[in-house]
Amino acid sequence: MDFSMFMMPLHLPSENPALAYKRDLDLISYAEDLGFDEFWVGEHHSAAWETIPSPEMFLAAASQRTSKIKLGTSMISLPFHHPFNVAERITFLDHLTEGRALFGIGRCSLPTDIKLYQIPYPDLQPMMEESLEIISLLLESDDPISFKGQFWEIKDMVLQLKSYQRPKMPIAIACSGSEKSLEFAGSNGLKALSLAKPPGPSSIPLSKQWDVISDAAKKAGANVDRKEWELVTYVYLADTKKKAMTDIESGAHRDIHEYFSTISDNGINQYKSSPNQSDDDVTVSSVINKRSWIIGSPDDAIEQIEKLEKEAGGIGGLMITTHEWVSEKKSKYSAELFARYVMPHFRGHSADLKREWERTKKNSKEGKLAHASGKKGGNNFKDNHKSNLYKKI
Repeated sequence: MDFSMFMMPLHLPSENPALAYKRDLDLISYAEDLGFDEFWVGEHHSAAWETIPSPEMFLAAASQRTSKIKLGTSMISLPFHHPFNVAERITFLDHLTEGRALFGIGRCSLPTDIKLYQIPYPDLQPMMEESLEIISLLLESDDPISFKGQFWEIKDMVLQLKSYQRPKMPIAIACSGSEKSLEFAGSNGLKALSLAKPPGPSSIPLSKQWDVISDAAKKAGANVDRKEWELVTYVYLADTKKKAMTDIESGAHRDIHEYFSTISDNGINQYKSSPNQSDDDVTVSSVINKRSWIIGSPDDAIEQIEKLEKEAGGIGGLMITTHEWVSEKKSKYSAELFARYVMPHFRGHSADLKREWERTKKNSKEGKLAHASGKKGGNNFKDNHKSNLYKKI
């Protein structure tokens, strides 16, 4: 299983932006040191908390601090940009990173950004689809292309330099959990990034999402790989679940009640378990349960991820949404715990050692260990015994 991080980012408007960006870049380097596979960065232009307007520029800076971790845009809001400019910038990033770039696209879900660009909401999806069609042609064609659509028209345009990754770089899309978003990912052969707990009654259950993606791919003649499918959620770990809950209470409550409830069309209602639930009853604990956030100890995380994996019928990776609920020191410790104890469990790196320790305890209990002192277990070797180092000549 692959593990990645997604950064919106989310910073208090009162903070020095330059220091916040530096801390964000440091986190990418730290994620690489811990062994994370990917790091994704969002695009936003308004509302003062999410302050990276160009993920390509930010990831270009990150590429000079890293050497292994893959760097993804999550997401470039295609309706806000000319398709040729997007294609050219993302291939440039792919060369700067020597093939580590991941191209994530979306239509934009931040209401204040949509208002800023004055794009009618019904146009967002068809604009994204048309833009992707043009970009795909540009990324794959060796010859100039012309295209006349509803929103864009280009004539005899060609990328002077296509992507570093051949035959083409991977493209990903965030899936809300709706049938349409999943079908779009499948029919276009895109890497799907799905919320671990899809919001809303119209969302496809997690257990059926891959079937929707796979069926759409088959109908369109596209290729999708379940090993590329990632689930997205919040994670915070401490030595105990009680400590983790205490740590995040203030910061998570602030983000829920102050930021997300302000910018969302549904306000605080998006976090309610039922229409009758009062605003005051929307607690951090209730949201954790509703959204399948992973909060607790490393053992708690392993248990929850295993449940998600089982519910989904198998996944390729888990994407952790970054936050600033706690201090930088505690955030890094949470990531360290995840890398030390959770990642090895799912990658199989600790399985051998766990088996060996269980075997050792069993042998000790049964008196089968050969102790040099002879005081415990004795040495039941026969007189003609040859060690494993013995070689017959």
